[in-house]
Amino acid sequence: MYNKLISMLFAGMLSAAPQSLHAQYRSEVWHPDNGDGTYTNPVLNADYSDPDVVAVGTDYYLTASSFNCVPGLPILHSKDLVNWQIIGHALQEQLPRALFDSPQHGKGVWAPAIRHHNGELYIYWGDPDHGIFMVKTRDPHGKWQQPVCVIEGKGMIDPCPLWDDDGRCYLVNGWAGSRAGFNSVLTIRELSADGTKAIGSPRIVFDGGEQNHTTEGPKLYKRNGLYWIMCPAGGVKQGWQLAMRSNNIYGPYEARKVMAQGSTGVNGPHQGAWVHTAQGEDWFLHFNDRGAYGRVVFLQPVDWRSGWPVMGNDNDGDGCGEPYLTYRMPKSEQHMMVNPQESDEFNSTDLGLQWQWHANYNQLWGMPTNNGCLRLYTADFGHPATAATDGVAYRNLWEAGNLLLQKLPARDFTATTKMRFASKEDNQYGGVIMMGMDYQALVVSRVGETFLLQQLYCKDADRGGTETVKTLATFKPSAKDTIPYSPAVYLDIYMQMRVKDGRCRFAYSLDGKRYKEAGDIFALRQGKWIGAKMGFVSERSNTKGNRGWIDADWFRVSR
Repeated sequence: MYNKLISMLFAGMLSAAPQSLHAQYRSEVWHPDNGDGTYTNPVLNADYSDPDVVAVGTDYYLTASSFNCVPGLPILHSKDLVNWQIIGHALQEQLPRALFDSPQHGKGVWAPAIRHHNGELYIYWGDPDHGIFMVKTRDPHGKWQQPVCVIEGKGMIDPCPLWDDDGRCYLVNGWAGSRAGFNSVLTIRELSADGTKAIGSPRIVFDGGEQNHTTEGPKLYKRNGLYWIMCPAGGVKQGWQLAMRSNNIYGPYEARKVMAQGSTGVNGPHQGAWVHTAQGEDWFLHFNDRGAYGRVVFLQPVDWRSGWPVMGNDNDGDGCGEPYLTYRMPKSEQHMMVNPQESDEFNSTDLGLQWQWHANYNQLWGMPTNNGCLRLYTADFGHPATAATDGVAYRNLWEAGNLLLQKLPARDFTATTKMRFASKEDNQYGGVIMMGMDYQALVVSRVGETFLLQQLYCKDADRGGTETVKTLATFKPSAKDTIPYSPAVYLDIYMQMRVKDGRCRFAYSLDGKRYKEAGDIFALRQGKWIGAKMGFVSERSNTKGNRGWIDADWFRVSR
């Protein structure tokens, strides 16, 4: 009774919080709520891979993999499973700092699980190189506690806890073949009642073998006295969803395929979250791999009438559903039309919640201001032909932690920014970038008393590819300092990235009205386990003297 009362109080407190703490944002490029009682998938048309969701009363909280990006473990809130907004992050830095202070692409936070227990929200995740970690809070709109290493070791991924009816805690997890030397296996062990450490040894409860190869991403539940594991198998792009049940936590588990691509265009409906709502409905959120755009989130109804969770559209009645593209809205007590933040006017002294760095934040990279702009200082990088950082030759921007980026919000969109670039020395440069294993940027670079508009391009950046520089135009400064010591020269410029069908066209303007295309058309390419990301680049090739900077006035996403 006490735990139930705490949960009710917690849910009541949270249901009133989101509207007052976070402004509602409405996207111009993708909003799944059709406004007529239906929605169109994906409900999150951005790279929220490995999503997990928990219901707390009539509120829903979602988190997803963030890998090396910081802040990590994004927290999204919804009242109806369709309309979502970002309300914070559970992880402000990644440990060990000595490692994650520089970019560690594809490492870090893999496949988290979010759960509610005794009035607190818990998130567990696997770092395949270090172990299984947990972080918790009583207020997901506020701060989360420092992470705890629950199990130290290599190879463990995709953990999910379950607090049983008797208060005992169990943890299921998968295994990364790249670290452990085996995969397709799920194990369960007992944790301490507070979920902070293992008190039991792991036991294999399911081996996918050849029939369900690449079994991973398990989520552990209890329903009507049975233990359930829901997980994907078959791989990200060609896989399917499994449900398995047992009357014993350690199995054996009986497994069935409950959703697959079928005749739809939704390839490999992959791991996600089963949610039972306060209105008595059942839903499943899963991701769909979109290549360079990342892994977007779909919502499917769940039918339990057969005793198994049939997900999506089961027209032929074989117990294995197919993804819906459009369906009726979930029942909800409150309807709030909102989308994850994209545009940013930089009018707050807090960094917008959509932005992430490629490594742990360093204050020398820049910070918000109180005069309506975001300042990003030129960091100690530059063109490969001239640059060196701490004696180590710079190869390309894959190694730059100070890239400030956000997820792509739709298949087709335009991102425009107004900025002033200030340069104190030659070879300082700043601009916008479309980042992935291939990347392209449009920047302005100071040479003497002029600015060069340049295209930076790199193929196979993740493999040490060589960055090429193409000069496109020359500009005179917009203004100059009159101070005698270390004067800056300034350029006011607008930059654009126009994305359509997986390709990006850059453009610029000096007046914000007439835009001129700049450089080559660029084919988007994903990063390491993440989609391509867009945002700002601000670097310098000389490591002495004062830094230059970008003052970004705004960043706007439109059709």
